[in-house]
Amino acid sequence: MPDTTTPAASTAPEAASAPAKQSLGTGPGRLLVTLYGVFTVAAASRSLFQVIAQFQVAPLAYSLSAVSAVVYGFILVSLVRGGEGARKAAAVSCALELIGVLGIGTWTLVEPSAFPDTTVWSDYGMDYLFIPVALPVTGLMWLRRARTEAV
Repeated sequence: MPDTTTPAASTAPEAASAPAKQSLGTGPGRLLVTLYGVFTVAAASRSLFQVIAQFQVAPLAYSLSAVSAVVYGFILVSLVRGGEGARKAAAVSCALELIGVLGIGTWTLVEPSAFPDTTVWSDYGMDYLFIPVALPVTGLMWLRRARTEAV
């Protein structure tokens, strides 16, 4: 009679000792994944067009919009990937994003002549219903909660 034991039974203790990846994009995190996905596509497509077709008009603004797209994309990938390393990377990126939004937002108000056209983060994201300033704050809150749940 053939052996009916499965090799998986012998590796069960090894699987139990491996840290489980925590999904950051489930539950309330799903809304963050959706928003970061939308903002990645919006900022990337806007900046790509502007850099290709209008770069000479406002090179600083269009470059900053491209940077915001990269930041959004990195956070999106980190949230989808999950795990403690991705959570830490997303938290650092959200903090940098918040600094960028506050810095660029203030810069556009203090010295509007430096920005002949707007960026995603201009006026704290006013053109995007202030979601760019709320998104990193919400992301940091979610990532902090995700850390405390994993511990």
